[in-house]
Amino acid sequence: MADISETFGAADPEAAGFDPARLTIVSQAFGREIEAGRLPGAVMAVARRGKLAYFEAFGSRDPETGAAMPKNAVFSIASMTKPMTSVAIMQLFEQGRLLLGDPISAHLPEFAGMARGVVGDDGTLHRVDVERQPTIQDLLRHTSGLTYQNRGTTAVYAAYPGSSATAALQLTKQQAIDTLASCPLLFEPGSAWEYGFSTDVLGFIVEAVTGQTLGAYLAENVWAPLGMQDTAFDLDETSKQRYARAFDTDPITGEPQSLYHEREGTKHWEAGGAGAVSTALDYLAFTEALREGGSRQGTRLLGPKTVRLMSSDHLEAHVSNRIADTMDPAAEGYGFGLGFAVRRDDGVAALAGTAGDYYWSGVFGTYFWIDPVEELSCVVMAAAPGAIRLRFRQLSRALVYQAMR
Repeated sequence: MADISETFGAADPEAAGFDPARLTIVSQAFGREIEAGRLPGAVMAVARRGKLAYFEAFGSRDPETGAAMPKNAVFSIASMTKPMTSVAIMQLFEQGRLLLGDPISAHLPEFAGMARGVVGDDGTLHRVDVERQPTIQDLLRHTSGLTYQNRGTTAVYAAYPGSSATAALQLTKQQAIDTLASCPLLFEPGSAWEYGFSTDVLGFIVEAVTGQTLGAYLAENVWAPLGMQDTAFDLDETSKQRYARAFDTDPITGEPQSLYHEREGTKHWEAGGAGAVSTALDYLAFTEALREGGSRQGTRLLGPKTVRLMSSDHLEAHVSNRIADTMDPAAEGYGFGLGFAVRRDDGVAALAGTAGDYYWSGVFGTYFWIDPVEELSCVVMAAAPGAIRLRFRQLSRALVYQAMR
């Protein structure tokens, strides 16, 4: 695969169905955000109909030194690692090496006999049998019952490690597997949606099935085939020079903040739920491969029917869905597929978009969405780990859709 920038070529807004004059509004809006001190900098890449429509960098890569933001800046993408791990799982599904209905224990025996946690009136945690064990499909759509400690305050949540990123620093891989396998499930598998360690467990399954580390598998089967040369689980000496940093303190709360790849300590395993770094164009190549039905420029990652399966809503009507009320208030009306949130209707959500669009984001400020109807892929990379990131998700969508013809 050629250099990633060569595969996209120069931005051509008109060929991509955008009004060039209205695209200037994007730059103006991001300029205002940076001038107001809400954001140190960002990179946005937009493709439509297979053409690069917009690719710009704004502000500073490092607010302390004032270094300008380059278009090839490297970002900690946190949970935008999850869709790539999900694609790895679906590749193994296509090869017949695992099935969506497999219980977790079919590939990780430590997870046999998981039980649900029930908190008594006195706050005591009890364990009860579940009707069925969580499956790979449950892990992909976050209906497994696994969670993060910081998602709630009951004794069930307290039994879990804090997050994907912190667990990889605090626990060895085997300790993480043993800990998660012993944690009580938050609910009956398949009965509700809750964010948590599901995708990290998927990463462990990839490693168990293939005998490779997750990073080695993704490098061989996703990143290298698409020319994603700056996507990895660790910063090398070159990418360190392009790494985007956040403000020292949250612009809303004033609390100290930091990014995963700045933190000291050994990362004991490659967190499929949070551990990667990438650039805007690298990730755009990934989203474009999905939008085009699993292949890009002759390189096939997945079959089109598999991508359709992944980008379909897998939450039945009875499944409680906590995306909007616990994570992203503007995303009311989104369900969840096999790795992404999926829009059910044109309306309802406070996000500009189209029924069938799908997205996910990273807690450190990164965001992407794919709109199959409009043949659109968008990636926004920023180092904005506080609640301000929710503003930029809405803003980015509004700016892109207003410029379309």
